[in-house]
Amino acid sequence: MPALNLIDPALNRLLDHFLDEDLGRGDLTAVAVGEHYGGAYWIAKQPGVFCGGPFIKLLFKRLDDEVQIRQLVADGESFISGQRLLEIEGPARILVAGERTALNISMRLSGVSTATARLVRELVGTNIQLVDTRKTTPGIRLLEKYAVRCGGGINHRFGLDDAAMLKENHIAWSGGITKAVKAVRAAAPWTSRVIVEAESLDQAEEAVRVGADAVLLDEFSPDHLEIVVPKLRELALVSIEAGGSGKIILEASGVDPMAIKKYASTGVDLISTSSPITRSPWLDFSMRFEKNH
Repeated sequence: MPALNLIDPALNRLLDHFLDEDLGRGDLTAVAVGEHYGGAYWIAKQPGVFCGGPFIKLLFKRLDDEVQIRQLVADGESFISGQRLLEIEGPARILVAGERTALNISMRLSGVSTATARLVRELVGTNIQLVDTRKTTPGIRLLEKYAVRCGGGINHRFGLDDAAMLKENHIAWSGGITKAVKAVRAAAPWTSRVIVEAESLDQAEEAVRVGADAVLLDEFSPDHLEIVVPKLRELALVSIEAGGSGKIILEASGVDPMAIKKYASTGVDLISTSSPITRSPWLDFSMRFEKNH
């Protein structure tokens, strides 16, 4: 299971917002179940890669500390259709109150982790890592990026304060790559990485020469990358004489996710894609009452 900071104030505020959205002034059906103690389980209606267990546990605990959840499939673990995913016990009114919010979170995130895992499998045996982007659903970036990790991918920036990525508009409005990189280096903390998006070999080479930490090669074909990547690696070594580190991280973006395997032999370090988040369908789970309670 990927590392997760469950005491992150942003996460707790987010879960409270989700509960407020569904519960409003209180569940009107609570009186129907009274003070009964209930048990239930989640079952998968299709195969996939599970995600969301820590969020589900935290969400129910925010409703009532008595709720006990036993996760049967770990986050990042595959499951089949018809498989039990988790078991839950607690006051029945709490189980029905949190049911829909919890299912919504996990079904959405499991869809993302399943789509990510499918692409990661295409890169098995290579040294290339699959990376997400900032194309996320507003408000739940924290959760969706966690789901990418559950699927075997890694995270790009969480926000604009993580690293400086100079893209087409930055370059155009700053007067060029060299000016833009120097301006960021002069103002940002020394710990900050500078990434430059390049749309041509000339731009990529300029980024390496000026000391960028990484170059994002946007919409380069696999054949083009096989030519460009060795040139940039060699140029990075030459840049040591000018004070460079000799290392450069090369990332391919704007790739067709259906043809991702074609990039496996190009020599890039990373392939970034938004498709697991922007194109993945939800998976379908159901919570069922445990009759022996």
